[in-house]
Amino acid sequence: MPQSVAIILKGYPRLSETFIAQEIHALEQAGVAVTLFSLRLPTDFETHPVHRAIRARVVYLPEYLYRQPIRVLRAWWKARRQARAAYRQARRVWWRDLRRDPSANRVRRFGQALVLAAELPADIQLLYAHFLHTPASVARYAAVLRHIPWSCSAHAKDIWTLAAWEKREKLGDCRWLTTCTRANLEHLRALADEPGKVALNYHGLDLTRFPADPPPDSRRDGADPAQPVRILSVGRAVAKKGYGELLEALAALPPTLHWELTHIGGGPLLAACKRKAKALGIAGQTTWLGPQSQQTVIDFYRRADFFALNCRIAADGDRDGLPNVLVEAQSQALAVLSTNLSGVPELIEDGVNGVLVEPNNPPALTNALQRLIHDPALRRQLGNAGRDVVQSRFDRDSNFVELYRLVVG
Repeated sequence: MPQSVAIILKGYPRLSETFIAQEIHALEQAGVAVTLFSLRLPTDFETHPVHRAIRARVVYLPEYLYRQPIRVLRAWWKARRQARAAYRQARRVWWRDLRRDPSANRVRRFGQALVLAAELPADIQLLYAHFLHTPASVARYAAVLRHIPWSCSAHAKDIWTLAAWEKREKLGDCRWLTTCTRANLEHLRALADEPGKVALNYHGLDLTRFPADPPPDSRRDGADPAQPVRILSVGRAVAKKGYGELLEALAALPPTLHWELTHIGGGPLLAACKRKAKALGIAGQTTWLGPQSQQTVIDFYRRADFFALNCRIAADGDRDGLPNVLVEAQSQALAVLSTNLSGVPELIEDGVNGVLVEPNNPPALTNALQRLIHDPALRRQLGNAGRDVVQSRFDRDSNFVELYRLVVG
């Protein structure tokens, strides 16, 4: 029964990964001793309250091996001297991967695994990686080096952009894997020799961190230029979020309809989004706030009229699972507009507790936007229904029970 767990993360803390932080905090509250190992140094200047509540020690593995050569060489020497058979086995696993993926990234992961294995506390009984790509690679190699089991939570990009051979082999080697949507579950079980080791576990939302009372009703309907309808979107500006198409859909709205869009989040395409808004002539109606703390995000949920997230499949296959921001928005009785992609329909039923359109369809998106802008009563109905769904099916505590059973079992 593992009570001491090392969690391997791509980066920590991260504003965009609140669901991971709340899971770590829940494990600590349940009595599990947690040590965090991060592959990267933090890049966000803000943190959420849940990060400050976490007591786990954080160890930053060398992000680039050449920057900490002594640390890497010391770990390599320790593995060769103290666990020669395990080192040879781990090297064989890594070398087989490297032949199929001859990249600097693959070399870096083995070096990080050596450091992880060398610096792992002696009482650790399980390695648990968040994301099936690079964190799981590090956990897998280190688990061989230390003769302990490893497990994984798989989410979105890490599933859909990873080669099939790598998914199959990691599914074969891990003790268990949990994923956050039924679409992910079916895909991964189809690749696994033991489908039963793949479990569905929604992230859930720590409702104690969100106001319980719904915000005041809004009657804004887009008719008054002094009272534009407030549209909110929260997410990294990356291809799978479809912000370019959202801007096109907004620009196609009738000029007599008054609205404003606020975006919260960073991402590599943020500057391009701002340029596109300007080119479309809607820059004056769009505000780009960048990454913000959870409390600031909650404040914007509560003052918005509805939430929009145009999920789509990127050219490299990347896509969302079930974006946590949709759950957060609905917890505040905020009507949600999104697409019927991946795990989104597992939360939202079109016309019942939100509005869904087909991905890559700006005209349909424009029609849905216009409908929600015009109709405050519909927004209120959808928002209240969404709040009921979150409270009944997506609270953290009920979804955490299964994860706890896996971790300590």
